[in-house]
Amino acid sequence: MATTTAQPRTVLERFPAGGPRGSWPAEEYAAAQRAQGWPDAQVVMDLTSDQFLVVTHTTN
Repeated sequence: MATTTAQPRTVLERFPAGGPRGSWPAEEYAAAQRAQGWPDAQVVMDLTSDQFLVVTHTTN
């Protein structure tokens, strides 16, 4: 059985999951962060808080 170790992540920003239809503010923010030097900024869903989180594994 394979085991994995969770990598520490830094939350850059949080966005509510109930945004307007057709709006992707978390994705837009993550893309802007990648353009500004956070190459692994990505969006993940936090089901507990019902929010989209923009996270990164790197420190900058």
